[in-house]
Amino acid sequence: MGVTTIVFYLFLLWIVGMRIMELIIAKRNERIVKAMGAKEFGARHYPWIVAMHVLFLLSFTVESLWKGAEPSPWWPFLFILFVAVQGLRIWTISSLGRFWNTKILVLPNASVVAKGPYRWIRHPNYFIVAMEIWLIPFMFQAYWTALVFSIVNGILLSIRIAVEEEALRSLTNYGEQFAVRPRFFPLRPVK
Repeated sequence: MGVTTIVFYLFLLWIVGMRIMELIIAKRNERIVKAMGAKEFGARHYPWIVAMHVLFLLSFTVESLWKGAEPSPWWPFLFILFVAVQGLRIWTISSLGRFWNTKILVLPNASVVAKGPYRWIRHPNYFIVAMEIWLIPFMFQAYWTALVFSIVNGILLSIRIAVEEEALRSLTNYGEQFAVRPRFFPLRPVK
């Protein structure tokens, strides 16, 4: 086993480890907010999101290994960008606290979280996922995985975001709090 293959497996282990930690946090948060009276939305599309993430990791692994697990010539830049995206992920999760989840769980009459990256955009977590689905495969030249799963993720997010925003608008102050914030890119200043 060469050095590049070892680097690949360590990177993959890191990604899988992060996902497992996120699922543990999400499960704990789910118990907390459901005990507070949160309602779940989007349960019908949630299995598709889970399947997409599992298939993404499998596709990334197979395509990368098929190509020799060679890091991209842009590896140093891509790795720095990856680390920055992980920092944004931690900031996003910590900003939402017990309200962060992989499911759509809405606590009726709650004030939505508008701190951290939520000061500038409505959906930093989805932005992070979209970045990772592009970035992770590019780090090991798995371009087909990046293309296919970016498209699939875009389709699933278009469904998920519509459901999530409708649920938040109907049960919280989301409409008034986030009316001036863009979904993904902070193109205009927040008043």
